Amino acid sequence: MKIVKSVLILILFLGIGATAWFYYPHYQIHKMKNDSMEVGKDLSRETYLDYYRQYSKQDIHHLAIGDSIIHGFGVDETENLVYKFSNQLGHEINKTVHYTNKGKNGMTSTGLNEMIKAGLLDEAIKTSDIITVNIGGNDVLKTAKKQDYYGAVKSFDTLQETFTKNLTEISMKIKEINPRATIVLLELYNPLPADHQFSDLADSLLPKWNVNIYEVAQQIPSSIVVQTTKVINSDNPQNLSQDGVHPNSAGYTAITTQILKQFSKEYRKEAV
Repeated sequence: MKIVKSVLILILFLGIGATAWFYYPHYQIHKMKNDSMEVGKDLSRETYLDYYRQYSKQDIHHLAIGDSIIHGFGVDETENLVYKFSNQLGHEINKTVHYTNKGKNGMTSTGLNEMIKAGLLDEAIKTSDIITVNIGGNDVLKTAKKQDYYGAVKSFDTLQETFTKNLTEISMKIKEINPRATIVLLELYNPLPADHQFSDLADSLLPKWNVNIYEVAQQIPSSIVVQTTKVINSDNPQNLSQDGVHPNSAGYTAITTQILKQFSKEYRKEAV
């Protein structure tokens, strides 16, 4: 009887541990999202859109760095995220938004961090008002290709630690070079269809990955995390290209709409 009781207690604790492992990242992300939405009593705080509407400069400079999502893999220049967001933002704030697209297909967080450390983007960072960063997907994909999906899962903690270190260093270097720039970070999304054998596993791991992006953003006052997972997911297959990984034109439009929605609701904190 004691053995049975001990086994039941062990199962109970394992169940609680598994539930906490799965749900706690969701709770963390939800809390950080709510924190970014709070207005507080300081009525002088401005949304990102209001900030740029009242910005002293008539010409806004947007720099985008990262991987193929930034580059716009598979679509024409006027259909990619950088062009669509820059163009639509210009309409919203009634100003000219110039953009520089430094996205590179296959770029990893380590590769981007090395570029930043080498000073290859210093001048572009200095002259930018908004800097969009999308990185991390290739960290996982390249590991999966070298091993397999199970191998990638086993390597998840190591991948996550390396990614978080790189993103922290990238963001801090940008802040050091240009403390007044708004940094726009994009969540990593799960492109797998709901009936894929690894879809549920990816959905369970994704919040653990994305919570690191939110924690990095909390260290940068003038930063915002775009909730990409709201528009690129198994419920919106029309937003993915035929390769099943990258957004198509409709997907880039959906992400642009999501960024502008958050720009209109979230409040920009000034860098100290």
